[in-house]
Amino acid sequence: MNYLTLENVSKIYGEKVLFDEIDFQVSKGEKIAIVAKNGAGKSTLLKVIAGIEPPEGENQKVWLYKNIEVGYLVQDPDFEGADTVLDAVFSSDNPMMAALRDYEEALILQDKPEKMQAALVKMDDLKAWDFESKFKEVLFKLNMTNLNQPISELSGGQKKRLALAKLIIDDPEFLILDEPTNHLDLEMIEWLEEYLQQSRITLLMVTHDRYFLERVCSHIVELDGGVLYRYKGTYSDFLEKKAAREENQSTVLDRTKKLMKRELEWVRRQPKARGTKAKSRVDKFHEIKEKATQKVDNSEVTLGIKGQRMGKKILEAHNISKSFGDFVAVKNFDYKFRQKERVGIVGPNGVGKSTFLKVMTKQLRTDSGKVVVGGNTVFGYYNQDGIKLEKDQTIIDYIRNIAEFIPMDKGQKLTAEQLCERFLFDRKQQRVYISQLSGGERRRLYLLSVLMENPNFLILDEPTNDLDILTLNILENFLMEFPGCVIIVTHDRYFMDKIVEHLFVFQGAGKIKDFNGTYTEYRSAQKAKAIEDRRLASTVVKEKKEKPAFQSKTAPGLNRDQQKEFKRLEKQIEKLEERKATITEKFNDTSISAEDIEKYSKELGTITEEIEEKEMRWMELADLA
Repeated sequence: MNYLTLENVSKIYGEKVLFDEIDFQVSKGEKIAIVAKNGAGKSTLLKVIAGIEPPEGENQKVWLYKNIEVGYLVQDPDFEGADTVLDAVFSSDNPMMAALRDYEEALILQDKPEKMQAALVKMDDLKAWDFESKFKEVLFKLNMTNLNQPISELSGGQKKRLALAKLIIDDPEFLILDEPTNHLDLEMIEWLEEYLQQSRITLLMVTHDRYFLERVCSHIVELDGGVLYRYKGTYSDFLEKKAAREENQSTVLDRTKKLMKRELEWVRRQPKARGTKAKSRVDKFHEIKEKATQKVDNSEVTLGIKGQRMGKKILEAHNISKSFGDFVAVKNFDYKFRQKERVGIVGPNGVGKSTFLKVMTKQLRTDSGKVVVGGNTVFGYYNQDGIKLEKDQTIIDYIRNIAEFIPMDKGQKLTAEQLCERFLFDRKQQRVYISQLSGGERRRLYLLSVLMENPNFLILDEPTNDLDILTLNILENFLMEFPGCVIIVTHDRYFMDKIVEHLFVFQGAGKIKDFNGTYTEYRSAQKAKAIEDRRLASTVVKEKKEKPAFQSKTAPGLNRDQQKEFKRLEKQIEKLEERKATITEKFNDTSISAEDIEKYSKELGTITEEIEEKEMRWMELADLA
């Protein structure tokens, strides 16, 4: 069943063609991501699909199947008419949400038993009690627990998480998501990834998170030069097929140029195209010429900036601490940076990562301890706030205000105009005002401005937000060759895995653990520890059963109901693991039918989700114990 059909759809701004007479379909159950360079029109395409912007062109068609609910997550959500977080979540046409709203109001107005009775009946009739559990789980997972917080006090990131939570709770059949992983911490992203993998969900999204693309998507659509190219498979499949397409495109282009040269020689020999055949051949020549003079856009961000020399002393933290009232961001942290060190910082939102960076760069004073910055250390600080302008400027004026040129390797210099070109801002676009740039283009310009200062110690606080995959690839290559030190805070697991050597893991209450390895290795170690903890806990339970004298001793942090739940979860996980092993074994049978493969694959996905969900709850109870 087709959920979405686009035919002959175009969008043009002045001379800039975002997409031209494109055709596109989304069928039920498909999970499709749109990828493209910044400013190519990804978000605009989603707005056209969602009916926010009108398409252009004759005989154009944007058709959405009328009997489905569509949920659309914009980049910068707004909640007009909602005073609090709870108001925003409850502003929904979902009947279960209405029942839950009546129930929550009845809980507050406890002096009206008739209202409570009506709410309870409605909850029972709609079987909405499971919905209440989902409502609370989603808000908890996305850290939107202060339901009475005014909307006016929310940051941009909190609004994005609230909009995402509201969308998931409403549970539409067709999700359209614009950069859903922005402003989520790493655990939130992993939770969202698992949620979107469910086979019942139909998904169309824009994202640059490559692990997300690899693990969630069934198709990837590339918007390039106003044309859509569709690839079946994951991100790695996309890379292979895109490379093959571009190689074929180059071959065809080369062949067409040779054909054009022959045709040009023929056309020049003809005094006039009098005959029908001759005129037809001249028309054909112009058609070939148009194809042959096409430019294959293989432009890339290329960097070769020479960082300033570092001294022996780079950056040192001597037993530093920093708090704000009851909130402890850093406590007794001690570390000395080495040359060419690459460190990733991970931890949930609000744990103190950005505060730590500001303390290390002396933008904030420590409460105790001392930060020592080497005499030759020059920071390049890319923060989450991005470009701040007192007045609107052109791209080139903004860069020239920082420096006219920067030194390169082998004594060469790079002018501001040349560096802009290396960041995909050609001479014409350099005259464009910053206010006219897309979010990704502004991010790319901000990164350029940081590097224009020629630092030898880069601090990148969420540098990957809104950057396209091409820019991310080149930035990664640059950082791997960068001669100075790098500290990275990012939700992009792929980016972090590729760059960092070790992690500062923020565990809360100011505790920072130094983990030697990548983020993926860290998460694997966490999961292995959880499994081992569960095994040890099961052993303890078994020993207690064998020794009745000790049965009266209960875990000090768990009440009776929690202990029952703890034991129940262990049994459930054990059964699910057994079933998972049984299904996995079936795939080794070479005679298995295609229908059975599909059936068992779906069941395996469902079981894996259940195991992860129950393991997370088990870990929460284990921590309490």
